Amino acid sequence: MRRSYPKVVFMLMTCLAIVCSSFWWVGGERSQTALAEENKADMTFLTSLLDTNKKGSYGSYAAPYKQMTRPRVDTLIPVEDFSKAEGMNATVLDNYEGTIGKSVLTSDLGSIEWKFSVEQDGLYNIAMHYFTVKGRDSDIERELRIDGRIPFNEARSITFQRVWKDERTQFERDQRDNDLVPMQVEVPMWQDVLLKDATGYYEEPYLFYFSKGEHTLSFTSVKEPLVIHSITLTNPQTTPSYETIASTYKQKGYQPAKQIMMKIQGEHALYKSSPTLLPYNDHSSPAVEPYHVSKLRNNAMGGWAWRLPGQWIEWELDIPEDGLYQIAVKNHQNYLRGMAAMRTLYIDGQLPFQEAQHVPFPYNSDWQMTVIGSDQENPYLFYLTKGKHKVRFEVTLGDLAPILNAVESSILDLNAMYRKIISFTGTVPDSFRDYQLEQRIPEMTEEFRKQSDLLKRIAKTLTGPGGKNDDRTAMLNTLAHQLDDMADRPETVPSRVDQFKTNVGSLGAWLLSVNEQPLAVDYLIVSSPQAELPHPEATGWEKIKSGTMSFFASFFENYDEFASDDEGDKSVTVWITSARDQAQTIKKLIDDNFTPQSGIPINIKLVSADILLPSTVAGQGPDVALQVGNDLPVNYATRNAMQDLTVFPDFNEVKSRFSDSSMVPLAYSGGYYALPETQTFPVMFYRKDVLEDELHMKVPQTWDDVYEMLPYLQKNNLEFGLPQRTLNTFGNDTVTTDIITMAPNPALMMFLYQHDGQLYRNDGMKSDLDSETAIKQFKQWTDFYVNYKIPIAMDFANRFRTGEMPIGIVDYTMYNKLSVFAPEIKGLWDFAPVPGTKTADGTIRREVGSGGSATVMFKKTKNKDAAWQFMKWWTSKETQIAFGRQMEIRMGSSARFPTANLEALSALPWPSKDFSILKEQMKWVKGNPEVPGGYLTGRNIDNAFRRVVVQGEDPRETMEYYVRYINEEITIKRKEFNLPYEK
Repeated sequence: MRRSYPKVVFMLMTCLAIVCSSFWWVGGERSQTALAEENKADMTFLTSLLDTNKKGSYGSYAAPYKQMTRPRVDTLIPVEDFSKAEGMNATVLDNYEGTIGKSVLTSDLGSIEWKFSVEQDGLYNIAMHYFTVKGRDSDIERELRIDGRIPFNEARSITFQRVWKDERTQFERDQRDNDLVPMQVEVPMWQDVLLKDATGYYEEPYLFYFSKGEHTLSFTSVKEPLVIHSITLTNPQTTPSYETIASTYKQKGYQPAKQIMMKIQGEHALYKSSPTLLPYNDHSSPAVEPYHVSKLRNNAMGGWAWRLPGQWIEWELDIPEDGLYQIAVKNHQNYLRGMAAMRTLYIDGQLPFQEAQHVPFPYNSDWQMTVIGSDQENPYLFYLTKGKHKVRFEVTLGDLAPILNAVESSILDLNAMYRKIISFTGTVPDSFRDYQLEQRIPEMTEEFRKQSDLLKRIAKTLTGPGGKNDDRTAMLNTLAHQLDDMADRPETVPSRVDQFKTNVGSLGAWLLSVNEQPLAVDYLIVSSPQAELPHPEATGWEKIKSGTMSFFASFFENYDEFASDDEGDKSVTVWITSARDQAQTIKKLIDDNFTPQSGIPINIKLVSADILLPSTVAGQGPDVALQVGNDLPVNYATRNAMQDLTVFPDFNEVKSRFSDSSMVPLAYSGGYYALPETQTFPVMFYRKDVLEDELHMKVPQTWDDVYEMLPYLQKNNLEFGLPQRTLNTFGNDTVTTDIITMAPNPALMMFLYQHDGQLYRNDGMKSDLDSETAIKQFKQWTDFYVNYKIPIAMDFANRFRTGEMPIGIVDYTMYNKLSVFAPEIKGLWDFAPVPGTKTADGTIRREVGSGGSATVMFKKTKNKDAAWQFMKWWTSKETQIAFGRQMEIRMGSSARFPTANLEALSALPWPSKDFSILKEQMKWVKGNPEVPGGYLTGRNIDNAFRRVVVQGEDPRETMEYYVRYINEEITIKRKEFNLPYEK
């Protein structure tokens, strides 16, 4: 039977496409040169952006001194001759850690000041020679004052980096032959630094103006101790261009190296600036070295973790002979579409030439070989002598720095304008009312046009010569168009205020994303110029082969189990309900510490939280479960599924690690059925710039102060926030695994405990929410919503960011979220203990309830002593510190662990001032008890709240109505479990 002509044509074209695809797979561009001029923005416009500065910023400080001279005379400040130290134990050290001369050890509290004389007016960099000493494993921060004043906002947080490395040079593997992520250890060493901006918005080191004569300089500790050997006012020599360096090579007769090719694997970095920069497994291509189709291999470095300005990674080279070399990097930059990730290149700690300050790595969906150079035919050559050398790549924003600085300033200005607008319109304006905003806010339309012009010019700069818009510029153009339209038609502003707020919030998210410059590195190649470099991608056949083998291997590999080799009677099975990062860290801590010391093998399994109940019912549950909610221990204990921990002779000793409040929800019928793992509680966050600078108001100390504040806030249509739910480690709402269970509202608990109220009476047989005290506090709580119309539901982080809610009460883990989520308001917010109730003797009671998670042992556990040893080890000070620090190392400050171990919490890297506030609030923390049937308490409190606030019902009658439901459920459960109950 003859095939039809169209079918033949179709088959031939299909075959041709497959052949062409194979050629494309096998071939392709072998290497790419990192062009110094690539994606170069409009320099005139970028220069003009330097004048776009927010109030109090370094840009505003430096602007008047642009024409000042930079003297070539250095001024050395003798650090041992400090004039005073307040609240600080400053110790003078002799010949410390290999240095000659005096140094001074500054503690993590207090301030230290020096007096010195400047011989010549002008601008100076401040250079420091410092040594990092043991602290809480975070970067060191200091507040800088000159002549008693903070010169600009960024000087409130001068950062000094620590240096880190992998604990071992060879990667360890688990029992399943997967590479483990290495632990990170600090490498204390002397470092030289010019004080500069940690955010990267100002690339050059800070310049400070000093007049001739006497001055003072002081550092106030924000966190961590620091040894200082020298402080110098200086102006270093200007770095020459590559052209100048190349001509020097010729003059000195330097010759290119011959037939040399050195490969340095990226995952084997020598040093790094942050412990979050970890080697990881990249499975995107079989060409990544090393590679395995089914096992996890640490084969790449950097990636998403290596994205923030100032982060650097350093590799060591062993050069076989003197000569000129080129440097190439096999990299994967598939994060920034249409953009280049920027790095600054250092050789042996020095910038070799000006062009090395901005080394671009363009976007490519595949792995690429990037040769550092000025164009395709002319790679930069580096003269390296025989022996050891260090190559460092540091994240820099490059030409984006002034752009992002201007956008951050724009966001603050637009949010300030938003607050002015809602001060007249409110957040839900009347669509039929003319607010005459152009008369009430005369500068509004001019500000809209100014910001629109700025955003459009930034968008045009980012589009580059091609002129095509993409996701980088879409947000800028959208907001610019809206601003133009609102300037042309100011009468439409009230009806569009909500969308305006949303777009400004999206601009903040855009700022976060563009500020990040991720780059993955497979390996570096240092070679003779024009050497033949390996192809960065796998061939089509290698991809097909690898994909097929990986598919079949997926039927046998289980990456959620972390089992031990020894599974005898002494082994303990532990389930973790969080994530792989946590599970892998815990497993590493167990293998390094617990099992070698105790001889007890631990089998860890990563599971979903909702699997625990059906597994327990089926008799297939674990021996120990970590990170379970506080509601679970008593709920399971009533069903005889939990082990009472008081049977162990050293229980009281272990219990003393925790606050009494954290043990309350774990107690039942004279026993304790869990050990607390985390504990969270509310504090009060506030915007200093809005509350103090704009509204000229003080932070409230009592609820009477809050009542006085509310009319002024509402006069400006600003809001006060009360908590609705507890928060998790990352500052997000705690998620429950069912629709019934809900923790009692944190705001009600705060009012209740401040007036000696309680949730239950008669040993948990009845709810006490119908008592006179509870009814009064329930009414006080609901009156905030009924009389003052504070929002029932809120996205606190976003409203706080815009300033729409400049003050609110939420769990202290919101600190973690704000530190990462809203960098543009860094230094503009703070937190304090919650408002309290003043007693007759003048004491302010600030009681709050708390939430958290716990570690439990199941009743069916065979080897209870071994399980108890594990629980004691896991909740110990040393283990909780190690776990908390490793989580922050892996995931950044957003993962700061709210451990319930009091000694461990004090050792985590909190700024000293912030931790003192936290400790003050901790004195007033109370625990919420759990009782059989009490799981409906939080749900019925919420029902009563909504009935009063939304439907306008009477608070007393409503609460009494829902208390009957709570009591009925408690009675039913007590009958079911043969417990005494009230008839």
